[in-house]
Amino acid sequence: MSIPEHQRWRPHPWHGLEPGAGAPAVVTAYIEITPFDAVKYEIDKVSGYLRVDRPQRGSAQPPALYGFIPRTYCARRTAELAGVERGDGDPLDICVFSERPVTRSDIVLSARVVGGLQMLDKGEADDKIVAVLENDFVWGSARELGDLPANIVERLVHYFSTYKLIPDKPGNVVSIARSYDRAHAERVIQAAFADYAEAFGS
Repeated sequence: MSIPEHQRWRPHPWHGLEPGAGAPAVVTAYIEITPFDAVKYEIDKVSGYLRVDRPQRGSAQPPALYGFIPRTYCARRTAELAGVERGDGDPLDICVFSERPVTRSDIVLSARVVGGLQMLDKGEADDKIVAVLENDFVWGSARELGDLPANIVERLVHYFSTYKLIPDKPGNVVSIARSYDRAHAERVIQAAFADYAEAFGS
């Protein structure tokens, strides 16, 4: 029995998926980690499969679905928006809030962008776009970061401020410079699209 052509391959989540017809306002998000994961998974850039990056050393778990926007890349333009010299060389991260628990990763969804966190990791731009699940019955009406309860944004800030801390070792390689609104988040996404096109072609 022959396998139909469309079943012979799987699109690479970073390079093969579309970022969404509504981008940068509504984007496709590929989810690597759920709020229920005590292990950090990360896309394998060569194969496109999820790879175990590391067990989470601390007890904190991500307070939102966590992944990236396809066909984005954090390089020169995204770094300029953060006021630093370099991006982290990864796809642009996105955190997506959903009222209903989504318990599995390696999925795609449509996310409405509401803002972001300007994060630096070892001095490199590593922004976290904040979004809500499109048409979510609770969060779907949010249009700005301020439409979300302050405490869940604080949880995101706390998680990313502490998730790389190592007990008994001083210093933190991560810092959150500020949070920002939807308009700036869309500029960051557009910059990451341009960085991707420059690095990999359109």
